[in-house]
Amino acid sequence: MTSTTSDAILDRMMALHPKVIDLTLDRVWRLLEALGNPQNDLPPVIHIAGTNGKGSTQAMIRAGVEAAGKTVHAYTSPHLARFHERIRIAGSLISEPDLTAVLDECYAANKGADITYFEITTCAALLAFARTPADYTLLEVGLGGRLDATNVIARPAMTVITPVSMDHEQFLGDTIAKIAFEKAGIIKRGVPCVVSGQDPEGLEVIEEVAARCAAPLLAYGQQWHVGPDRDRMSYQDETGLLDLPRPNLPGAHQIMNAGAALTVLRQLGFGAAACEAAVTDAFWPARMQRLSSGPLADSAPQAEIWLDGGHNPAAGVALAAHLSGLPARPTYLICGMLKTKDISGYLTPLADVADSLTAVSIPGEASTLPAEVTAEAARQAGFQAQEASSVTTALAEIVRQTPHARVLICGSLYLAGAVLRDSA
Repeated sequence: MTSTTSDAILDRMMALHPKVIDLTLDRVWRLLEALGNPQNDLPPVIHIAGTNGKGSTQAMIRAGVEAAGKTVHAYTSPHLARFHERIRIAGSLISEPDLTAVLDECYAANKGADITYFEITTCAALLAFARTPADYTLLEVGLGGRLDATNVIARPAMTVITPVSMDHEQFLGDTIAKIAFEKAGIIKRGVPCVVSGQDPEGLEVIEEVAARCAAPLLAYGQQWHVGPDRDRMSYQDETGLLDLPRPNLPGAHQIMNAGAALTVLRQLGFGAAACEAAVTDAFWPARMQRLSSGPLADSAPQAEIWLDGGHNPAAGVALAAHLSGLPARPTYLICGMLKTKDISGYLTPLADVADSLTAVSIPGEASTLPAEVTAEAARQAGFQAQEASSVTTALAEIVRQTPHARVLICGSLYLAGAVLRDSA
């Protein structure tokens, strides 16, 4: 066992390729071959792609499966506070010794060849999964689907495509149809694919890919239905009707994510108890997460503080809908975003539900949008906006003027991660 820490190996891995994102599978196949093709030795895989809702849907599937007494490997990205969050082995976050060992092994097997950080760390996750028994493996796509490093499973048990919307256009294309084609790249011949509610243009592409692959589609509005029912939710498919509590993950959009998760669970043969656990037991950080403890919460005891990592126009719409449904309370945003995001598309729907926005730069993130640029974009979107040097400073000024404020820290998972690290 090496005495090197996982952080040190991860730092070395960052230098193995000049680009953070370079979509191709050639490097992944080469390294997996050197590692003995661990992707062929995984428990049954559920592979999840989509623009929004991948992580929440995965969390609900995992909650349902685990409530039924089964064990689950789970892979997600990016992490928020620690890299270990990306790799969950049979229900528990990977340990530091185990993470260090698989990273070290992958680094050595790669022999200094070009490979991106996400590609080599995905190979490490697959290696770890292959070495520990479990009942299922949940793989969340990193970016796109067709050329994503996770797309190396020859025959998963099931694939899932959550709602597709505009994001990462520089890599996936500038239309819903082009992006949907990349997401649909996870569809495999003869393997059932669960499809959440989609833009018609995106659904048409997904249906075309599925038809070419002879992959049965289980699509929202066709093979399954889900929706609110007073203060609960209802779900129906060919096997019957479920009356369930609303998801404990906040936001009306989580009902659609729950529907996809329930469809997976029903197709895998899980019963009503697992389905209820999926919507009541799931936890997914930085998705309208209430911060009730830690330094930020302690500094503003009368305020209501929320954290969300959504960062594209569809996320902005979902957040606005959720905020507008909450009890009336002065609402303020603290926002930091990356340069690669559609800031106008994200902020415009939020301008009608918040009193003002304070812009911050994301600490320690080279690709952050400077606070002054975010503030100007917010003004263009209709906000009263100002800048602050940090989230802590922004919050202090908000609660100085409005102690009972509702404060949403938002705009990026990287900002959310910084907040959670500081709150640990």
